[in-house]
Amino acid sequence: MPPSILNIDTALEYFRAIVESTDDAIIGKNIDGIITSWNPGAQAIFGYTPGEMIGQSIYTLIPLDRRSEEDTIVKKLRQGERVTHFETQRVHKDGRLLEVSVTVSPIHDKHGNLLGASKIARNITAQKAVQARLQLISNVFTHSGEGVVITDPQGKILEVNLAFTRITGYDYGEVIGEHPRMFRSSRQGPEVYASMWLALQTTGHAQGEVWSRRKDGEAYAGLLTVSAVHDDNGALKHYIGLFADITPLRTQQERLEHVAHFDALTDLPNRLLLADRLKQAMVMARRHEQSLAVLYLDLDGFKYVNDRYGHNVGDELLIALSQRMKQALREVDTLARMGGDEFVAVLVDVKTMQDCVRMVERILHACAEPVLVEGKVLQISASMGLTLYPQDDVDADQLMRHADKAMYEAKQAGKNRYQLFDSAHEAELKSRGEQLARIAQALAAGELTLYYQPKVNMRTGEVLGVEALIRWMHPTRGILAPAAFLPLIEGLPLSDGVAAWVLDFALAQMEAWQRQGLVLPVSINISARQLQHAGFVADLSERLALHPTVKPASLELEILETSALANMDKVSCIMRQCRDMGVHFAVDDFGTGYSSLTYLKRLPAGTLKIDQSFVRDMLVDRDDLAIVQGVISLATAFQRKVIAEGVETLEHGVRLLALGCECAQGYGVARPMPACEVPDWVAGWQPHAAWTQPLP
Repeated sequence: MPPSILNIDTALEYFRAIVESTDDAIIGKNIDGIITSWNPGAQAIFGYTPGEMIGQSIYTLIPLDRRSEEDTIVKKLRQGERVTHFETQRVHKDGRLLEVSVTVSPIHDKHGNLLGASKIARNITAQKAVQARLQLISNVFTHSGEGVVITDPQGKILEVNLAFTRITGYDYGEVIGEHPRMFRSSRQGPEVYASMWLALQTTGHAQGEVWSRRKDGEAYAGLLTVSAVHDDNGALKHYIGLFADITPLRTQQERLEHVAHFDALTDLPNRLLLADRLKQAMVMARRHEQSLAVLYLDLDGFKYVNDRYGHNVGDELLIALSQRMKQALREVDTLARMGGDEFVAVLVDVKTMQDCVRMVERILHACAEPVLVEGKVLQISASMGLTLYPQDDVDADQLMRHADKAMYEAKQAGKNRYQLFDSAHEAELKSRGEQLARIAQALAAGELTLYYQPKVNMRTGEVLGVEALIRWMHPTRGILAPAAFLPLIEGLPLSDGVAAWVLDFALAQMEAWQRQGLVLPVSINISARQLQHAGFVADLSERLALHPTVKPASLELEILETSALANMDKVSCIMRQCRDMGVHFAVDDFGTGYSSLTYLKRLPAGTLKIDQSFVRDMLVDRDDLAIVQGVISLATAFQRKVIAEGVETLEHGVRLLALGCECAQGYGVARPMPACEVPDWVAGWQPHAAWTQPLP
């Protein structure tokens, strides 16, 4: 039935049900603050049971710093004033502070006397926390130093903060409903935004540095972070962008980068930036099959200007010339100052050598034109070296070194000119250098050895000795003869090291043979350079002393007749000193030079060796036969021993014996052989029967 017609008991029961079922705390207290009623809502909010609170003071629930509130409420109630709704704090049983909304109603008896009050308290702690968080977010949004922009999924701006308007210069109303693309700056290409958009679509987050444009057109740098916001169902709702104005940092960084990459005096690229641009230009030249030129330039006479007029005038001259040279080049080219009065230019996409020469001549002309500095007319010139890439196929550093080398050649040729680097000649020198290094490595690694070719008396069958011949046991090319590497080191210090090794190796082998019971003279070849070296005699003596069992008379030194002996008297003296020690000498390849008689007369050589080229062809060439006869006659006349090289056949030996030459070496006797084969060969050697027949 309707509440209006309920009897009193039913109404009380109805009211009690409401009190018991509400989530709010409904607390009754008397005028002295003693709690008289406590509903389930109060227990749920404050944690106390009715038994714990009924009869207790209301101050149990009130923090100490808020007890004056209760006194004020009681005072107002006593004065008949109404207490309106208010928010305050109360204490939970566990000591926690609770945010509550309180309504106080007075309780009177039927005569109107104040008995106490009922309090309805609602727990608003969660709502307060949400409000505080929202307020915090609002404060951050409003007062943040970073610009904040919120857009819809299509990018239309919905909200911005104060920092956004301050940074961009646009008022709030000018940007709402617009698209952020209105802020883009021409300082940055679309690829940056495309990359960020791809990241945003892929991961829901993007960050990067972008250049934007303020309302007044000024460009500014911003560090931008964009995030996608989705609802609980995963649907895209908004994009939130945060950006900070980092223009001062970027400007400072650009200033520092400029200082690091540009010359302080001329504002041209410096060595560091030049290296980077040159490497990039080389990559592009390769990719597009183009050529580029590297020019190394040094000013002629600049030191004189500095010394005479001072560094201030010199600096002004450098500035003026650098500007002229830059004007003589194209926009795509790079002119850099290396330091002092040296400059490097990189000319890209050089079509022809004629085009390159025209640009070089423009630069030379720009440097040679008079310059007015502080009322003084100054005129200098420039020397320039250039090289072309990829014709000169080296790295960037080497390109500049090659251009620098060509520049010095231009200086030496008379200045005020250019010189093209000869890459083919340089490649040849490089190859030669690598070969020399490899020979030196072979010497150090023990890859060199000696082979030995016997020398015999064809008539008696006597083994006269062996000639030591160097070989290179190359790990990949096999056994290399002297002609494959000795000409490369001729006249160089490395040849001295090889010659010293040959002498030591031969003496050590002679000792080894002697320990086997084989005493065998050995001849080795020495150059005129080695023979005339200061201290040769003393060095030879010391080396012989290291092998005391080897008699000096068993060692013969062979000198090429074609060797250039600059000082015949000095050489003759050295040879006599060596002969005094017991060492013998032979003149090798006799007959090939123009001073044979001089050798015979002035050099104390006991043996003449007929060059193999004459011996080999004497059977078919009358001229060669006449030379062989002449050498044999000279040896007889000057009382010298004679030995023929190049005896390759039985017939060679027969003919030589008929001419009066009994001693020979060559393939007809034996080929050069390793040291280990020599003892067996000596033991088994027998001359051809035709050689041992008595002469008719």
